[in-house]
Amino acid sequence: MKLQLQIKMNEALFVRNPESSELGKNILKHSVELIYEAGFEAFTFKKLATKIGTTEAGIYRYFENKHKLLVYLTAWYWGWLEFQISFHTNNIDNPSVKLKRVINLLATAVEDDEETTHINESLLHQIIISEGSKAYLTKQVGEDNQQQFFKPYKDLCAVIGNIISECNPTYKYPKSLASTIIEMAHFQNFFMNHLPSLTDFGDTKEESEIIAFLNDLVFSSLNK
Repeated sequence: MKLQLQIKMNEALFVRNPESSELGKNILKHSVELIYEAGFEAFTFKKLATKIGTTEAGIYRYFENKHKLLVYLTAWYWGWLEFQISFHTNNIDNPSVKLKRVINLLATAVEDDEETTHINESLLHQIIISEGSKAYLTKQVGEDNQQQFFKPYKDLCAVIGNIISECNPTYKYPKSLASTIIEMAHFQNFFMNHLPSLTDFGDTKEESEIIAFLNDLVFSSLNK
């Protein structure tokens, strides 16, 4: 039986819960598509309104600005990914096998989840790779952090950090390694496809190479 997906979102991110109406769900669905197609810088509420046949004012009734919309989408993705990790490691007792499964999930292309028709996780994953850091690399990161906008990301890092500690209880840097795995999986994917000279997989463009690299990096550290 498939677990039921429930992602609780920070209410400070929106004016009105976008998952409470068809318009709100359309805002999420088409914002993902537009950001994927044009990039976050070129994305505007005006373009989104035209895309879904509403007004800019209608979108502002849900989100104060496009930054909060991006933070919402990234937070939603981290919550969704934590759910996937829990689901796919639930019956694994060996922590090393569990950690390898996590690395595989982080570095492999995501398929769209049919259970969530209002968000295309495959496209959102690509947005996280290329645009996700823009959610927190801002001047207001401290204020956003105080409002716990990044809690889903921190929760995900904590889950992975706990698995790392299971693998080696004496390892001193489980949180740092957890966040490194996540970011490295995304950066290496981006570099592989856009700046190949920064990786060793530019010629093959195989995700399996990224997975092998991350496994080598992680377990070389844990097995010292």
